[in-house]
Amino acid sequence: MSRAESGNMPEQQGQQGGGQQGGAQGLGETAQQLASQARDLGTQARDAATQQLNQLRGQATEQYDQLREQATEYYQAGRERAAEWQGQVEEYVRAQPVKAVLMAAGVGVLLGIIWKRS
Repeated sequence: MSRAESGNMPEQQGQQGGGQQGGAQGLGETAQQLASQARDLGTQARDAATQQLNQLRGQATEQYDQLREQATEYYQAGRERAAEWQGQVEEYVRAQPVKAVLMAAGVGVLLGIIWKRS
């Protein structure tokens, strides 16, 4: 190497070093921008998921309330039917007590025979 070349070397190194520092600074800024964008995307995803969850929760609550009302109606209808049947059986037993007792005894005998065989 000549002196002219060696004299230029420190300058070139300084320029390259400055370029490397500028490149590192640019990479740092880019990394910060990417981190900021990633945070923003994360926030947007969280907000969208929260909104979807709230919507699903509302739908599930509505469905639960409807099913609960329907179950209550069926339960009440069943209780009313059972009360009607009980009233009819009581009337029949009062109107024909001997017949009712003989029928009950016959059912008891049949059930006893069935259980004994099994």
